[in-house]
Amino acid sequence: MDARTVGLRLVELTTLGKDAKVLDELYADDVISIEILSDPAAEPQRWLGLPAVREKHPWWANAATVHNIDVEGPFAGNGDDHFVVRFAMDVSMEGRRNKMIEVGLFTVANSKIVREVYLGLVRT
Repeated sequence: MDARTVGLRLVELTTLGKDAKVLDELYADDVISIEILSDPAAEPQRWLGLPAVREKHPWWANAATVHNIDVEGPFAGNGDDHFVVRFAMDVSMEGRRNKMIEVGLFTVANSKIVREVYLGLVRT
């Protein structure tokens, strides 16, 4: 699968709430995940390998109540190894309800996501 096809499948499964299937089907075993936080003084968070990325998902499920998520994309060119997806979320964390927007930049090799970088987390 090329990047656009992988991106279409990621958006399809994410929209259906099938995050575990996204990981099983689309992620490489040696994937790198990076989260750039909205605080410019904060260091980016990194997870190396699929087992570490899998651990991130239960953490998010416990830390946040997702009321709604809107997934837009993928934005990708033909034959490119990257695609971008926009995530707009309505979540409650630490007793506060927020709207959050972030963009995921995904790199694909051999039909699998080998790197994801989440950018521009905004809370309103």
